[in-house]
Amino acid sequence: MRKLIIASTSTIYGSGYLEYLLPTLTSFFEGVATLLFIPYARPGGISYDAYTKIAAKAFATINIKVQGIHEFENPIKALQEAQAIFTGGGNTFELLNQLYQHDLITELKSVLEKGTPYLGTSAGSNICGVSIRNTNDMPVVYPPSFKALETIAFNINAHYLDPVKGSTHMGETRETRIQEFHVYNDTPVLGLREGSWLEVMDQKIILKGALQARLFQKNQLPLELASGSEIAL
Repeated sequence: MRKLIIASTSTIYGSGYLEYLLPTLTSFFEGVATLLFIPYARPGGISYDAYTKIAAKAFATINIKVQGIHEFENPIKALQEAQAIFTGGGNTFELLNQLYQHDLITELKSVLEKGTPYLGTSAGSNICGVSIRNTNDMPVVYPPSFKALETIAFNINAHYLDPVKGSTHMGETRETRIQEFHVYNDTPVLGLREGSWLEVMDQKIILKGALQARLFQKNQLPLELASGSEIAL
């Protein structure tokens, strides 16, 4: 029984950290007293402790205590005993690299499949897919594999951006980059715009938030999916 929220971002413009998601998280994490936070993505290179404090401040508003996985002597046991798990954003390559270095990939996938509630934002959402090959991040480190948790049967492109009308930018758009990916790969890609998220309840995946998402599949035209749509892939 999978129970996940896979969000494009932790913060939308004009809002505090996780603020736009807190009404959803209040019910999603109902009954949870303590949450395990995975700070390995280290946005801006901040320390694990500093990142954990940011998450703890947000969750304190809904009466949930946060502990960083780096605080535990046995991180695998911490995953097994966690009431709920949150993986924050930052650099997806570093996040996945640390999960491999600590031998946590298999166990994290296992506890999520068993139903431990999970929240991912940005990089923490990218790792929910088949691979991290559609992240926007720079490869600052080289993880042993790009293979991710495979909790969903497609990849996430978080922070998906549409071309800006009137822009003089001559480089590739996000859509062009994903089309390049599909020259060599078959995995579908979902472009999640800011403020959108997926609600995964067992086999059912529903797009939430105010904006549409853009679904890319090999040899097919991209599809715009309205909020409330079920993603069946």
